[in-house]
Amino acid sequence: AEQNLTSDYGSECQPVLRGRSMSKMTLFPKCVFLCVFLAGGVTTFVALYDYESRTASDLTFRKGDRLQIVNNTEGDWWLARSLTTGESGYIPSNYVAPSDSIQAEEWYFGKITRRDSERLLLNLQNRRGTFLVRESETTKGAYCLSVLDYDNTKGLNVKHYKIRKLDSGGFYITSRTQFTSLQQLVFHYQHSDGLCHALSDVCPVAKPQTQGLARDAWEIPRESLRLDLKLGQGCFGEVWMGTWNGTTRVAIKTLKPGTMSPEAFLQEAQVMKKLRHEKLVQLYAVVSEEPIYIVTEYMSQGSLLDFLKGDAGKMLRLPQLVDMAAQIAAGMAYVERMNYVHRDLRAANILVGDSLVCKVADFGLARLIEDNEYTARQGAKFPIKWTAPEAALYGRFTIKSDVWSFGVLLTELATKGRVPYPGMVNREVLDQVERGYRMPCPSECPSSLHELMLSCWRKDPEERPTFEYLQGFLEDYFTSTEPQYQPGENL
Repeated sequence: AEQNLTSDYGSECQPVLRGRSMSKMTLFPKCVFLCVFLAGGVTTFVALYDYESRTASDLTFRKGDRLQIVNNTEGDWWLARSLTTGESGYIPSNYVAPSDSIQAEEWYFGKITRRDSERLLLNLQNRRGTFLVRESETTKGAYCLSVLDYDNTKGLNVKHYKIRKLDSGGFYITSRTQFTSLQQLVFHYQHSDGLCHALSDVCPVAKPQTQGLARDAWEIPRESLRLDLKLGQGCFGEVWMGTWNGTTRVAIKTLKPGTMSPEAFLQEAQVMKKLRHEKLVQLYAVVSEEPIYIVTEYMSQGSLLDFLKGDAGKMLRLPQLVDMAAQIAAGMAYVERMNYVHRDLRAANILVGDSLVCKVADFGLARLIEDNEYTARQGAKFPIKWTAPEAALYGRFTIKSDVWSFGVLLTELATKGRVPYPGMVNREVLDQVERGYRMPCPSECPSSLHELMLSCWRKDPEERPTFEYLQGFLEDYFTSTEPQYQPGENL
């Protein structure tokens, strides 16, 4: 009963992405190219992933195709011409890189964190020696080589080697073996020893989300959406797996008329679409007339709450649960940096993708709900059990009340989706919490994690930790005793 804007996906659904004929392409007039050539020339880029066009003005391309960028002044979608097919159209800018750059190398992952590199490499399908190169988090201008290793004590584990840069421009892991480029360094360790294992395979990675569905696809017509499969239902609407424009799989949240003002929603949605982080569910587009539709990226495993209570949840152990908590904290640390407030943080509003990827959903929507029972902050529709006392009693919603909610979410993870404060009704919870009651440590939960929960539930909001602290604590939970980097052989 204590659910509102819940993304209640069913984990049993396995949709199939539908393709589309590519016979209709928009050909841009030659004068467009001429204007841009004269304005500063054309750069050749290489495609990092396959992309199927979604609209008549998009350009289909394959990984490895070379493209000329004709106009890159429009942000996330660039006008390009394929040197393979000769056709022109708009492409997602995060799917390409300059052809002669380090970003074009398949093994270069750029600015990802140490923890994210470990998540990717520890996928059970990877074999020993799988690797990637990333920017160093601790040393500006340096890189890190992360390699999957195996030993009988630790099992699969990831070793990190700092790649240092010479003043002359060269690179090395050990000072006696130097290289003029990162490419040479990688090639050497693919064919020679000196590390924990020879580099074998480049770490596989899923395609990134595009920034938006397409160029100029924000307020979209309802007719462009097809509702394919109902995934869940909450107090204020439904969640569907759907298709946009006959080409693109999306999630669609439909809101019951009267849930919120369309004008207020559209204003808030303009802010929400600017929030972009790999641990936030991306808002793609909206239908702004009632019934309001909210179109987001589709997450294959549904809500964290359903996931925890299902068969897959039963298999999760502490390292995976802590990692999921760290991902949620990372998303909320970004919300914190952006001076935004979620207001409804709980497992029902976290979505799960492949490989236990977790993303925060439904940020900011709770503020707009106009239901009297909800706005009075009492009754079955309001999530009292997740709400900080100052927010429940006085309407003081801040990032610190989100921290309180995160502490409750940690209990959901530790108990595989059990409702918080078992056996207590909403009014009782509010009274008991005001008197100083806090949930005890869940069974089999380490005391250090319970202490973290208690820190989130401090009465004074300013004494609660930041999400930045929570992210660091959880990411380092199992690794705080290990060295930051491995030495190379004979270093």
